[in-house]
Amino acid sequence: MNSLIIEEQPIGAQASTYSEEDLVQIDRDRIPYHIAIIMDGNRRWAKEKNLPPMVGHWKGAEALPGIVRAAADLGVKVLTVYAFSTENWGRSPEEVDALMHLFNHYLLNQKDVMIDEGVRLESIGDISKLPLFVQETLLETKKATFQGSRIDLVLALNYGGRDDIRRAVMAMLEDNQKGHLSSAEISEELISRYLDTAKWPDPDILIRTSGEKRQSNFLLWQLCYSEFYHTDVLWPDFEAQDLLLAVKEYQKRERRLGKA
Repeated sequence: MNSLIIEEQPIGAQASTYSEEDLVQIDRDRIPYHIAIIMDGNRRWAKEKNLPPMVGHWKGAEALPGIVRAAADLGVKVLTVYAFSTENWGRSPEEVDALMHLFNHYLLNQKDVMIDEGVRLESIGDISKLPLFVQETLLETKKATFQGSRIDLVLALNYGGRDDIRRAVMAMLEDNQKGHLSSAEISEELISRYLDTAKWPDPDILIRTSGEKRQSNFLLWQLCYSEFYHTDVLWPDFEAQDLLLAVKEYQKRERRLGKA
């Protein structure tokens, strides 16, 4: 595992991810503002190659910086990725421990790259349950990238849609008991302000790799009117051109938001 390195690729040292030929295929005025991704297929990728599961997770981590860069080059402003769910604690202790060290390595390795590329790191989920060393590195990286204005990379860590709503309800009840909130004030807009994603608009599109079509307890409230795009490509193989295909498909759809 330690022999695998997540490569640093500062954007300042290279041209745009996409060629002019690529960009003429899409409407630059209809780029999704917020894309959410369920990065699925790491373990299957490893299994197909007779490799240990953690090799798949490392290759999946190596795929993420390129997709962040590609999204930013397209003009996407928020990219939320499902990194570790509340259900993932049910995996073997060895795999969970290895994943925690992978998250820590990713954050340390990519911090300077994110600063160079204008990426602001954010997170959703209950990070208090993560190992202390991961919490500290996460907070340090958030602080270091705070000035990033090109794209927000939101890592969903120890995140579950139901848990997000549960914590929002608890916070509302607490504010109600303190006299800061009355039941008459509760609306859909107010509930959204108590969710982990309060600072961003809901995702325009959800991308799920590996061919699976479940929502897997991800952004249950926030995805109610989002477009869904499924691809058979396993996450470690997901590249900039695959993201471009998803955006092209998104632009073919008419978003009625329940109005017609």
